[in-house]
Amino acid sequence: MNKLTAFILAAMAFASVACNTVQGIGKDIEKGGEAIQRSAK
Repeated sequence: MNKLTAFILAAMAFASVACNTVQGIGKDIEKGGEAIQRSAK
């Protein structure tokens, strides 16, 4: 589980760097949250 969390955080950090708007960051965070929910099932 720790590796998965680290991967998700790294992906979110990369996505937030690539994103120029607050709205885009919100969408990226939402997608990250959805991925966490899917992996928790």
